[in-house]
Amino acid sequence: MRILYHHRTASKDGQAVHIEEMIDALRGLGHEVRVVAPMVGDDTGQMGGGVGWVHRLKARLPRAVYELMELAYSAVAYRKLLRAAREFQPDAIYERYNLFLLSGLMAKRRLGLPLLLEVNAPLVQERAQHSGGLSLQRLARWAEGTAWRGADAVLPVTAVLAQHVRAHGVPAERIHVVPNGINRAHFAGAPTPEAARRALGLEGRLVLGFTGFVREWHGVDRIIDWMATADAPAESHLLMVGDGPVRAALEAQAARLGLSQRVSFTGVVHRDAVPAHVAAFDIALQPAVTAYASPLKLMEYLALGKAVVAPATPNLMEVLTHEVNALLFDEHGAGALEAALTRLCRDGELRARLGQGSADTIDRLGLTWSGNAQRAVRLAEAARAGQGRTAGARA
Repeated sequence: MRILYHHRTASKDGQAVHIEEMIDALRGLGHEVRVVAPMVGDDTGQMGGGVGWVHRLKARLPRAVYELMELAYSAVAYRKLLRAAREFQPDAIYERYNLFLLSGLMAKRRLGLPLLLEVNAPLVQERAQHSGGLSLQRLARWAEGTAWRGADAVLPVTAVLAQHVRAHGVPAERIHVVPNGINRAHFAGAPTPEAARRALGLEGRLVLGFTGFVREWHGVDRIIDWMATADAPAESHLLMVGDGPVRAALEAQAARLGLSQRVSFTGVVHRDAVPAHVAAFDIALQPAVTAYASPLKLMEYLALGKAVVAPATPNLMEVLTHEVNALLFDEHGAGALEAALTRLCRDGELRARLGQGSADTIDRLGLTWSGNAQRAVRLAEAARAGQGRTAGARA
């Protein structure tokens, strides 16, 4: 197939990983992909970069003006999609949903092409609660519902998110849950845990690890507090792979508790270096999670066969099973996270068993980008076939 892939993402973070992996997976299956996207001028591969100019613009403009500019961008992207379609002659459009972004739907209607819409978050709810809020909420709700209802297939990343999509009037038969995945080749060259710890200067340590852009709500402060108790083994070490707005506060907390030598941040690392860091983990941390998310870090933990500690939330339980591939805890239970950490640190056999369960999960659930790409192509083919039958019936 020839697939026109459209997104409005400027960041070099987990969003960029998803985009790049899906495009590579589609091409790896032999399909042609033409990408229509903003020009961001950041090709360093550094996770977490590339969006400073967006934040500066957002900070300087009145919120309503910025939101109207987002909506106006749909017209710009629509013209780009039409130009690309004239040259490329695509069979389908695949779009990563973003708030106020209607250009994929506009192009679908103009060109008569199937539209697959990948949905990673209910952005009206997310933006209203975070990122400074939303000024034009009625307009945002209209745009979100219009985009979701107009697609031939909507691809939320969790069943929890699928409920949000269904609540906007999208028929169940057009909703297909496609979780995030992994690229096996990306992790094939990861070192052994021993070699990884040696390379990081963590030999003889029991490594608790976290990857990604750490924020206050992630609950890493609870882990540092626990490390200061007698329940934490003296050889335990917290390795934070990435950066984030609470890094300085966490480092200050560790210093205050006398743990500076047992807590380390790598800072922003190149995406290619992530497997070599995760390989060093004895215990992989997902202390908290957004209720509808499919965390990329979790898929990386599973790919490398790590014992995972995570809250027993419905979205995570679509992938994780208590004492099979993770030790799950009650996110509202006082001391539940700490008790899970204590148990897992003390029980090497349990860590090994959960690690094996993690590694088996990828195959059991088909959590690969290649598998996701195959599903997307099948949905596009079905949508094209459906359009053909409808056209035949009209004739």
